[in-house]
Order: sequence, then structure tokens, then C-alpha cells
Amino acid sequence: MPNHQETIAALSAIVGPAACLSEPHETESYTTDYRKLYRGAAIAVVLPASTEQVSQVVSWCHDHGIKIVPQGGNTSLMGGAVPDSAGDAIILNLRRMSRVLEVDTLNDTMTLQAGVTLSNARTAADQAERLFPLRIGSEGSCQIGGNIATNAGGTAVLRYGNMRDLVLGVEAVLPDGRIYTSLRGLRKDNTGYDLKQLFIGSEGTLGIITAAVLKLMPKPQATSAAFVSVNSPAAAVELLSLAKQMAGPMVTAFELVSADAMNLVCEYLGNATPPLQGQPSWMVLVEFTSTGSQEALDASLMQVLELGIERAWVNDAAVASSLSDVQAFWRIREEISDAQTRTGGSIKCDVSVPLSSIANFIDQACQTVKSMAPDCRMVIYGHMGDGNVHFNPLRPAHQSAKEFMAAHYQSVSHAVDGLVHKLNGSISAEHGIGVAKRDDLKQYKSSIELGLMWQIKQALDPLNLLNPGKMLPSL
Repeated sequence: MPNHQETIAALSAIVGPAACLSEPHETESYTTDYRKLYRGAAIAVVLPASTEQVSQVVSWCHDHGIKIVPQGGNTSLMGGAVPDSAGDAIILNLRRMSRVLEVDTLNDTMTLQAGVTLSNARTAADQAERLFPLRIGSEGSCQIGGNIATNAGGTAVLRYGNMRDLVLGVEAVLPDGRIYTSLRGLRKDNTGYDLKQLFIGSEGTLGIITAAVLKLMPKPQATSAAFVSVNSPAAAVELLSLAKQMAGPMVTAFELVSADAMNLVCEYLGNATPPLQGQPSWMVLVEFTSTGSQEALDASLMQVLELGIERAWVNDAAVASSLSDVQAFWRIREEISDAQTRTGGSIKCDVSVPLSSIANFIDQACQTVKSMAPDCRMVIYGHMGDGNVHFNPLRPAHQSAKEFMAAHYQSVSHAVDGLVHKLNGSISAEHGIGVAKRDDLKQYKSSIELGLMWQIKQALDPLNLLNPGKMLPSL
């Protein structure tokens, strides 16, 4: 195996010396995760500018037994995009591969390199009078390749689906350097196994995604939104069912927000004014969109809210009267995650259960956690419309993050995940597995499931060089 200097010299010859970073001050931001919980070391950070360069780098590393950690915007919450502390891997970051290659408005597709940020992808679609509907809080820094590799979800899954539902084709470099491509933009292709699905949600363990073809949607011409006070999570589920029955696909988002989540984010934003008076215990942010008239859409939302009040599910509502109101509502919702990160001491449980069980889950989980950590703040929010809730108990203001996490992280996480499992749910709805949830899979995945996952890994990456130690627990 070559020494570090030989590795750096060989990879610099492929991507250029300026694109092969090896000094600690150059690599620190790449070897530390977004939440500063996972820190590692790398031989170098390699920044290829093309699929061919990725192929050459991977091929050289394969031939010389060098581990590779693929990385996009490094916004993972699970430690999945940074190396461990051994210092025997390179980081392959695709930020230089940031070109939108084609927007086809007749086929309603967009072809782009993996290093394009989600924000730039959405802008490119918007400029073509189309919508790319994936919405997550980190859209300014997360990259399309990482979104695909983690099967990103977000606030519009209720209407448009996860990233898996939005990908028509991928290009990926395999662990030995070969290039697989399905960049055809086809909605029907029944010629065998759908191989692109192997790479979606694989967290960089099976291949390095270098480009993709994504679906585009008609650009909405009208948006209506409201922050709604509901009696309980159960009432919120009833309201969602009513909205889907009355408005169908116009229901784009349905986001639950607890009182503690609202108080935290308003304080974080500089004592921002909550959209609803009286500090309701439970709120939902409802958004309708359509390609029709604004007046008709507003009327549809009001009909749902009025019937919700009549049925005693809704107590109050703040209805957006302008696009700026809609944007203000979404700013509150989207800043909850960052407010927790800045505050510190948040036990992040990104879980999903069948929608019919979500109220029961929240009630039982709250009781269980409060019995374990009575003073914690119940920061509960997220994508209730698709059964995904971010159930994130937060340290009390009087307790340090370090003390709270040491005392409660393991016990609370396991209690919540155990309840989710009993309700036929998932311990990771959209954040992935990475390192944080890797070993927990042994408890919640069957031996057959884990065995099949490892068989696929060994078939494509028998040397275990791509993102080793991530997602897959040892057997």
C-alpha cells in the first residue's frame, strides 16, 4: 500500500494539485460533520471536476486499497459523510461538479451533475417555468448527489414523494472505477432490474453518484398556507384526512409543530412573533398549491379550515394573506432544526409510523420520555402528512448539553425507537443511517434483510472501500 505522500501525488496528478487538499487547515471543514458531533481524519480531500476524473481516482484507490468517503454538501445529521479517525481514507467531494447539463421542458426532466446544490437545481427549474419539488432546510448547501444517496425527503413528500420518486436516471462510478449510466430520462423502461435504485439511499456504499436525471413538475401558480391550532395530534390527523378528501393533490405540505418547538424557534429568530396567539400546544402548517387561480385555492383552504372548526379539530388559524406571509411561515418551520443545533442537547429521533398510528406514537412517546427526563423540552415537528415526525427531546434550559446527552441520549433513543418498531415504523424516515444508527439496525432489521444488504455490498464492493463503516452493521 502506498504511503500518504505517494497517494497525494498520484491523486494530484489526476485532479490537479489545487484540487487535492491535504493540510489540516484545508481539510478540517470536510472531516467534521454539520453538527460537530463526528470528527475524523483523511489522507486528502480530492475535488474532481468530471466523471472521468472520479473514475480515475476511484480506479487508482481500488488498485491500491485506499478507502474512499464520498461527500456532497456535508450536511448529514448521522455522521455518514465524514471519515473515521484512522486517517486511512480519502474524501471525494463533488462540489466542483456543479453544472446543470440540460433542462428539457417537453420531457419535464433536468439533467445535472451531482455537485449542484439543491437550491441551484430548484432555481434552474424555476427559470424554465418548472418546479423541482424537493424542499429541505439545508437546500443552500446540500448537493443533489447527497440528496439521492440519502433518499432525501423534506416538506413536500406528501404530494411529490421522496427523492427516490423524483429520480429517472443516475450516473455512478462503481467501486472499481467503472461508470454505470442510466441518464435516459425514461418514465418506462422494463428491460430488467432497475439498477439505479441500488444507488438511491445507499449512502455512498455502493457507488459514487456523479450525475442524475430528475423529474420536473408544472410550476404552481397559486399558493395558500395557514398555521392552524389543533386540539391534539389526533385532531391533526383527522384534519389531514379531510384536506386530502376535499382538496386532493392540492395538499402539498402538512407540518406538525409542538409548542416547545415554536417557542424555541421564535427565541432563536430573535423573539419573533408566533403566528398564533395563546401558545397552543399543537399546530400544523398547511400548504395548498395549484396551477389554477389564487381565489379558488384560497377558497378550498378556507372550506377545509371551516369544516375543521365545525368538527372541533381546529381552534384557530392564521391564514397567509400574501406570498411574504407564506415565506414567513416557512421560515419559522425550516429554522427549527438549526435552532436545536445551535442550542445543543437535542436527541434527534427521525422516525416514521403509519399515519393511523402517529397520534398514538406521539402520546406514548411523550409520556415515556417525560417519565425519564421530566424537565426536557418536547421539540416535536415535521412531516406529519407522510407519517414522519422529528421527535427531538431537548435539554432543559438549566442543564448543559453535555450533561443532558450523557444522562439521557441512549435510554431515550432506544425507548423511542422501540416504540416505533412496535408500531411497524422505521427508526430513520429520511436522515439515513450513517454511523449514528448503524448498530441499531441489528435490533430492527431481520437477519435476512441485513444479509441481503451485505450480499449486495460484497457483490459491488468486495474490498469494502466505499464509505466503510457506514450504514451496514457488522454481521
